Amino acid sequence: MQRDHFLTLTIGLLAGFIAGYLVHDFMAVRQPARLPAGEAAARAALAPGQAAPGGGAATSQPAPSSQAPAPPPPMAEIQRLREHVEQNPNDADAVLLLANLNFDIRSWARARELYQRYLALRPRDPDVLTDLGVAHRELGEHRQALDLFAEAQRLRPDHWQSLYNQVVVLAFDLKDFAAADRALAALRELQPANPSVTELAAEVARRRGAA
Repeated sequence: MQRDHFLTLTIGLLAGFIAGYLVHDFMAVRQPARLPAGEAAARAALAPGQAAPGGGAATSQPAPSSQAPAPPPPMAEIQRLREHVEQNPNDADAVLLLANLNFDIRSWARARELYQRYLALRPRDPDVLTDLGVAHRELGEHRQALDLFAEAQRLRPDHWQSLYNQVVVLAFDLKDFAAADRALAALRELQPANPSVTELAAEVARRRGAA
């Protein structure tokens, strides 16, 4: 619900995962990283029928929470990207870029649709599954989000970001603290020295006490 998170085909950091500023801040560093604005603009300016360079998912890296989102490309470039995707629906790189742009402006239904289109072209991508899970979560579809986070973990057992998001949905949204504690224990095994995980554990404990 993402981001120096993980994909190279992405722009900026996530706008957020959870309603409310504090919870949003917890999720904001867990999703795949976005393309720099310059590269986004270059991709958005593709002529109809021209394939986007590159392709495929990159490896994941945690992002510093202090990193500022990259500025969005101009609307004219975004429109060119939309037209390119309409004319080239099988251009997976362009579909993913447009999905990420919609994610960053919190257009969750459109982001969900585009991530699903991307995964139909390039399935089994744990980073994109995680972003799709975030979109489902923001649309109130918590169980679908959890299923996607679980699938990301099946594909990549060390994919701690999807596990982190799972804890947030379980504890913050569903108030299922028993399941959240089990996921949190697994997360701590994967990331024992990660301060974000320590902060999450403290917030889960605080919410459990207030429940």
